[in-house]
Amino acid sequence: MGQAREVMDRLTAALTTAKDIHAVAECFAEDALAVTPDLGELRGREEIVDYFRQIMAAMPDAAYESVRKLEAGDTAIDEGFYRGRNTGPLELPSGELLPATHKEVRIRGVDLVTVEAGRIVEYRLYYDQLEFLDQLGLLPELPV
Repeated sequence: MGQAREVMDRLTAALTTAKDIHAVAECFAEDALAVTPDLGELRGREEIVDYFRQIMAAMPDAAYESVRKLEAGDTAIDEGFYRGRNTGPLELPSGELLPATHKEVRIRGVDLVTVEAGRIVEYRLYYDQLEFLDQLGLLPELPV
């Protein structure tokens, strides 16, 4: 196992098993870049950690089911399912808070990290936002 895989596994454990935001922060370089489907580019450890803090608060019982793990050089890639119950408020990109829906979600996603000197310098997350919102019951009913 290489450095990229070790750091990716530490990040996943910090987010879903240990639920330790300080351990999440330790995974990222101070000037890291993250790209997410909901907020776009996040620059710097502080913005990235705040993003994960909000997710952890919205879904405190979250778990991760791995489907596939890959590593090539300084990059690790994970495909899997993020699942949990939404028991905390969800913060929208506008800053508005949506109350908890108390619904279960199970979303397939892909995470990619690039690691230098033992820390993530670039993080990319891909998941279907419409599927996530639908499972939360936040999409309007479509006419039949």
